[in-house]
Amino acid sequence: MSNDLGYKCSSCGNHHDELLMGYATLAPDVWEPAFQNDPNSMLSADQCVIKGQHFFIRGSIEIPVIGSEEAFSWGVWVSLSRDNFDRALELWNAQGRESEKPYFGWLSTELALYPESTTNLKTNAHTRSVGQPPYIELEPTDHPLAVEQRSGITQDRVREIAIAVLHPA
Repeated sequence: MSNDLGYKCSSCGNHHDELLMGYATLAPDVWEPAFQNDPNSMLSADQCVIKGQHFFIRGSIEIPVIGSEEAFSWGVWVSLSRDNFDRALELWNAQGRESEKPYFGWLSTELALYPESTTNLKTNAHTRSVGQPPYIELEPTDHPLAVEQRSGITQDRVREIAIAVLHPA
């Protein structure tokens, strides 16, 4: 996801031709490479099971960008109960799955550029039509990420996020 709004990076001084409108993580924060050898663990692009006891799906926290039609998104992982995970898998490729009620979960992705931890924020995962990742709605708290999801962010904030992601401290 990107747009054509290039910017001069305040970290490296270079001009970047496009401003990415989203970033994603490849796995829940608790995933370890050693789990690949565990027969009760699996990691795909959208689903994860750890030791047959912890269940995750990948979704998108979408944040409105003020003055833009395109939202900014964080590709994140949320933990689900076994029952909700099983239900989500059952409907994964089913037409009409978007009418499913949201699944409660816990955010399992640490977005380090926020001043408070994002791990374990309460979420609702809203299933969307086949081919679209679930929409992750944060509990409406005063956490900065939840505030951004409700209130939106500016293009300057999108650039600030890009710099933080591309040039971690």
